[in-house]
Amino acid sequence: MYNAAMFADLRKKLETVVWADTLTKRGLPGRIAATILRYIYAVLRDVFSGQLTLRAMSLVYTTLLSIVPLLALSFSVLKGLGVHQDLPSRLSGLLAPLGPKGAEYTEKLIDVVEGVNGKALAGIGLAFFLYTVISMVQKTEESFNYVWYVTKPRSFARRLTEYLSVLLIGPLFIGIAIGMIGVLTSNALYDFVVRTSFLAPVVTTLGSMVPYMIVCTVFTFLYMFMPNTKVQLTSALVGGIAGGILWATSSVLFAAFVVDSTKNNAIYASFAIPVSALIWLYLNWLILLIGSQLAFYFQNPAYLRIGRRDPRLSNSMRERLALNIMLSVGQEFRNPGGGITVDRLSGELKIPGLTLSPIVSALEDAGLLTVTEKECLQPGREMAGITVDEILKVVRQEGETGSYRGPKWSPEIDALGNKLDDAVESTVADMTLTDLLGEKSDD
Repeated sequence: MYNAAMFADLRKKLETVVWADTLTKRGLPGRIAATILRYIYAVLRDVFSGQLTLRAMSLVYTTLLSIVPLLALSFSVLKGLGVHQDLPSRLSGLLAPLGPKGAEYTEKLIDVVEGVNGKALAGIGLAFFLYTVISMVQKTEESFNYVWYVTKPRSFARRLTEYLSVLLIGPLFIGIAIGMIGVLTSNALYDFVVRTSFLAPVVTTLGSMVPYMIVCTVFTFLYMFMPNTKVQLTSALVGGIAGGILWATSSVLFAAFVVDSTKNNAIYASFAIPVSALIWLYLNWLILLIGSQLAFYFQNPAYLRIGRRDPRLSNSMRERLALNIMLSVGQEFRNPGGGITVDRLSGELKIPGLTLSPIVSALEDAGLLTVTEKECLQPGREMAGITVDEILKVVRQEGETGSYRGPKWSPEIDALGNKLDDAVESTVADMTLTDLLGEKSDD
């Protein structure tokens, strides 16, 4: 109890320092320092809360299942492009933090991928390969959606088309990147640089930075593509650069750790390298999620201080939200090709999508809303047949959880509750969504 109280007191003091205006009063350097400190505090708070680490561990398990199918698919595409010969060297660079065993692991992975029987990639074998690869991308999307407070994933049709397009186009960009690195490190270019002394520092620095620039670019692309919401380029770029720098730093530190641990591997013995590989894989996923979290906070700085807290709305707020959602959906539906997304609703109502999603889902479950292939919201049936009373009942009566049977109200409370329900029904009477839209247009 004493330790818990001490920890709570320490956290309170730390929050006071972080969110106070002590640093911001010290001019531009102070404001910059305060901003950086707040971002670091917010990200570390989310990491220590446990959800990011749990999702990173889940992605490690999914990666182990899908690594061979994913590499086989990428390898086949790169083979068609004629750049698959450079794949082992680039993959060994990714596994470099594992020390001398990294090259051995790379060789074994390539042997396994090359040993995949082409006949196995047909029928059930092909279906299993695609399932494992798509499930990995889906699990990654779920983790990014969690970071970005997105509760509704992509539709099945969008998942199938977008996932497969990325899996097929991704190796193409890898091939282009490998080609660029090959050009920068070619002997002919090196000899030219040596002869042209004033270009030597530029090309040498650029050549050493290219791998890290590629990592930052990949991170930025993932931050923009994976969440099922609109991510601004600047936010994704901030997260990508931060994630790339963190990845490069952790690679150096982890490589030093592995070299040192192999000298003292009495605990794990021959299992030391596999365990190190799992830890390295976990750190890669965790760094990727941390960068995404940073991108989210950069785009939504209002969440920096409050963090991840489930929204708690009053009954009045829930009723108004349900009515306003249906009104906005009805208004948009009247336009040619109309349809409105949760993201757009969030922007128009100035309410986070995390708050809107449960009410939208409840309206959808009640048959008052439907979602199109493009994830646009439309009325679930004819608007003249949707009464305002039905909309209110979704948030006033539906979605109750608790005991397996209803509570036993006191007679006085039961009578008063019935009067309140009757008062609501008499107020809205037979008013429909069409009537509500008509009243809105008259105003």
